[in-house]
Amino acid sequence: METLNQIQLLAVLALPVVLAITVHEAAHGWVANRLGDRTALMLGRVTFNPLKHIDPIGTVLVPTLSFLFAGILFGWAKPVPVNQHNLHHPRRDMALVAVAGPASNLAMALAWGLAIQGGLLLWETSQWVALPLIYMGAAGVLINVFLMVLNLLPLLPLDGGRVLNALLPPPAARYFSRLEPFGLLILIALLATGLLGGLLLPLVLGTLEWLPGAGIVKELFFV
Repeated sequence: METLNQIQLLAVLALPVVLAITVHEAAHGWVANRLGDRTALMLGRVTFNPLKHIDPIGTVLVPTLSFLFAGILFGWAKPVPVNQHNLHHPRRDMALVAVAGPASNLAMALAWGLAIQGGLLLWETSQWVALPLIYMGAAGVLINVFLMVLNLLPLLPLDGGRVLNALLPPPAARYFSRLEPFGLLILIALLATGLLGGLLLPLVLGTLEWLPGAGIVKELFFV
């Protein structure tokens, strides 16, 4: 298959990116609601409407610029508000709420992988259907795996940081939580120096090995 140029890549990535971010954030709110906190539900954040989750800068401008100039998708959505005092078991449930986002990305990566397989089955008879399925499926697998891996880094305010904060003994968790205001600055510094890509790429490639359509994803985006 032909390698896509950057404009074609952006077009192919658009829908998977929107879905990945929307479902990720909605999953946080849905699990929080199930565990006792209705804050996100009352604010209309437990929804698949992307307008409720998209941050114009973090979800549109920054990912576009980082992809064009650094070859890596980096950005953020509006965080889903969670009041841990409403949760049944605050520390445990905050970890579960955090894990819900990356778990939704894994589920979507699997679904997009199956879309690739469907496209391959249709290739001989209906290429006009197969081609969009394959390209968009590959983009969907890649972006969801990337978001899952990125969000599982043990750094606040990322989901992995939330999980680590919940697992640490309370005194250590209090010290760790003080790093949260610097988390985004640390990520931007890692991105600017190229260290973020070097850290994430092996994890992304390793995860892809377990998913359907991995060969197509690598052929389109890593060759």
